[in-house]
Amino acid sequence: MLYYLFEYLDKTMDVPGTGVFQYITFRSALAIILSLMISTIYGKKIITFLRNQQVGETVRELGLEGQTQKAGTPTMGGLIIIISTLIPVILLTKLNNIYIILLIVTTLWMGTIGFIDDYIKIFKKDKQGLKGIFKVIGQVGLGLIVGSVLYFHPGVTVREKSNKPLTFNQTQNVIYQTPNEYKSTTTTIPFTKNNELDYAQILKPFTDDYQNWAWLVFIPIVIFIITAVSNGANLTDGIDGLAAGTSAISVLALGIFTFVSGNIFFSDYLNIMYIPNSGEMTVFISAFVGSLIGFLWYNSYPATVFMGDTGSLTIGGIIAVLAISVRKELLLPVLCAIFFAENLSVIIQVSYFKFTKKRFGEGRRIFLMSPLHHHYQKKGYHESKIVTRFWIVAILLAIVSIVTLKLR
Repeated sequence: MLYYLFEYLDKTMDVPGTGVFQYITFRSALAIILSLMISTIYGKKIITFLRNQQVGETVRELGLEGQTQKAGTPTMGGLIIIISTLIPVILLTKLNNIYIILLIVTTLWMGTIGFIDDYIKIFKKDKQGLKGIFKVIGQVGLGLIVGSVLYFHPGVTVREKSNKPLTFNQTQNVIYQTPNEYKSTTTTIPFTKNNELDYAQILKPFTDDYQNWAWLVFIPIVIFIITAVSNGANLTDGIDGLAAGTSAISVLALGIFTFVSGNIFFSDYLNIMYIPNSGEMTVFISAFVGSLIGFLWYNSYPATVFMGDTGSLTIGGIIAVLAISVRKELLLPVLCAIFFAENLSVIIQVSYFKFTKKRFGEGRRIFLMSPLHHHYQKKGYHESKIVTRFWIVAILLAIVSIVTLKLR
């Protein structure tokens, strides 16, 4: 809203300094400061409110060190992340931008699913929370919305590459030799020379009219990615500061991708896909990173609040939608490798246990405990050491991901 106010003041009244709001970099800096202030200052009040409402974590006895001390710690702290993200976004972004609309819908949608899950666990005293089938239905529903909008909405386009250099006339504020914008299901393949893949090509062997049926491939892929990443973030949220810290690092890397992909000169220089209007997501990302870091103030060891599914499902959904929107979803196994390792550890553990029980009559385990971070706890590592080392791995993965801008 502030963006539109200052735009009006700049154009109609020519108030000095108001024109600075047109710059994404300025609004991004303002967003991260504002979200950080909201999450740290008002986060304590939200935690106090949750404690007064007896919204405490019920801890299952799993034989982990320090586990019993966490019983009663306020959960649903994901509300801090959601509130401190959305306020700067509403104030500082172009609310008619289709990418911003999708991200706001994602935040509210996944936040609602997580909130219902936490509510059932706490107030209905059901440790299982929301049934898995309903979680999946919610994730699939979001995937259908996001996939359909990205495929059919006329505002979601890419700009074709041109061998001619771009020139900018500052007097007329015009970019010359600008190629045409068009609808596309093209995405980026990391670490390859010709690094673009059109999902529509998958249908080429089956029909000559494959371009018109590309949504049959694109939308299911979007559903799968949103479901996988949100579940991965949910599983990662098991010890103090792990999910929030690794997510902040991954989202920061995605912020770099959105900024360069949404800037016609940077994308031209780096020879990457230019996605018109996607740069606005950088402001959302800045607010999101600020809220995650502010939440870490209270969630770092020993945590005074847990994010619960309200936060973890929201984080996973946002990361997935950001990556898909900026055409970097195939980079997620690298950028969010920690999420996928946590997911994979559970799948391997359960599958191996069932296989050995059926074959030998006794279930066997590969890990001491899953998800993966609990395996290291069982080995005797303190959770703060595990978290710090996972953060270091996340930083390395983010650097590798950013390097793919030129490493092909």
